[in-house]
Amino acid sequence: MAGAERIIGIDINPSKFEMAGQLGATDLVNPGDHGAPIQEVIVDLTNGGVDYSFECVGNVELMRAALECCHKGWGECTIIGVAGAGQEIATRPFQLVTGRVWRGTAFGGVRGRSDLPGMVDQYLAGEIEVDRMITHTMKLDGINDAFDLMHEGESIRSVVYF
Repeated sequence: MAGAERIIGIDINPSKFEMAGQLGATDLVNPGDHGAPIQEVIVDLTNGGVDYSFECVGNVELMRAALECCHKGWGECTIIGVAGAGQEIATRPFQLVTGRVWRGTAFGGVRGRSDLPGMVDQYLAGEIEVDRMITHTMKLDGINDAFDLMHEGESIRSVVYF
């Protein structure tokens, strides 16, 4: 939707690659298939680093890797995942003084009152695919199962209803 030429999906669970490709990923990388740190793999794959990276897991080591795979001079890393309470992220200052940007976001930067109605219109017009990201639907008494599926990497999103 943003016009990216290349979208690199990274996951240790290759069963997610098919959907990632359907949603626009042009390259799919499993860190376990490489002997080097993932940030080095991505810098090599892109001849210098990515323009934008997104950490969606909440793992502080991945947050560092997401920054370090950004291109020197202009690469921007956005942290989406929520780290555990009390955890801290760290990197060498060199990573930032060479022009990389590290930022965080809440709710993807969406402003509920002004942005959400337009996103609903896009969904209703078929421009944003939400339905196929819902992999499980269950009653409230199955909420623990929903968390188990998420932790096992078996679901994208579960909808829990009353």
